[in-house]
Amino acid sequence: MSTAPTPHDPPPPPPGGVLWSLAGDLRGLLMLPAAFTLQVAHPAVGAGVDEHSVFRTDPWGRGERSLRSLQLWVYGGEAAAEEGRRLRALHAGIRGTDTRGRRYHALTPANYAWVHATGFPVYHHAARYLIRPLTAAQERQLYAEWLQVGRVLGIHDRDMPQTIEEFWPYYRKVLAEEIEATAVARELVAADTPLPPFDRGPLPVRLIVRALWPLLLPAFARFRRFLTVGLMPPDARAAMGLEWTDEQERRLRRFGRLVRAVVPVLPERLRYLPLARRARARHREEQRLTRADRPGR
Repeated sequence: MSTAPTPHDPPPPPPGGVLWSLAGDLRGLLMLPAAFTLQVAHPAVGAGVDEHSVFRTDPWGRGERSLRSLQLWVYGGEAAAEEGRRLRALHAGIRGTDTRGRRYHALTPANYAWVHATGFPVYHHAARYLIRPLTAAQERQLYAEWLQVGRVLGIHDRDMPQTIEEFWPYYRKVLAEEIEATAVARELVAADTPLPPFDRGPLPVRLIVRALWPLLLPAFARFRRFLTVGLMPPDARAAMGLEWTDEQERRLRRFGRLVRAVVPVLPERLRYLPLARRARARHREEQRLTRADRPGR
């Protein structure tokens, strides 16, 4: 399948929008495990990941590639739609039988649209803790921008709820009829799932982490489970049968207050991921040149 740009490529969400600030922020990293777990709680998606993904053998590489892909959807400019076509080509051969004995294909609209849809409720819920609750206007803007991401991914409008009023009944229906604690979802929220040492970054860092991994892994696994379950919307938690106590809720709120205090005062080079940081810098330069070209200046 060709990945060459076409004149009718859907553009990514606009600079300066809600996603423009959210997707590249470090806090977005904390939300991704909840979104991915909710994706694979769908029997067809879970079966596809279980049978075709390298998330067990190369979890860090898989995570890095997924993160780069997500960044391209928002900050990639002309490369956004190209990345959408690449993903569709990558998933074209993923098919099999799900946990309920039904034949599935990764690109079946209902399956592919659910993978995309999960980002909105997770962003909507997690922002309350890590950033701030969205206003009604921001919620609508975020949903409109997330629809645009769906178009970048090649999902037709007819396969996505077109308004928030349509989204929430669709979301609750999928939770009620499809979502379950699949094998992959259970692995992602387990605190004892084997995980190889982190293998990204400078060699000295990798060597140190590898040496200390037996000590670091238990605490990391508990923290990952805590954030994955805590930042998942409560109705999604209930659909998967995940327990969440009042004490855990208090801990998450305390953690959120700390994150909200620290992250906004970080310099941009630390607060935003590289692709987002470069896109934001280009946008500022374009705005500066536009202002300089205005008559009377």
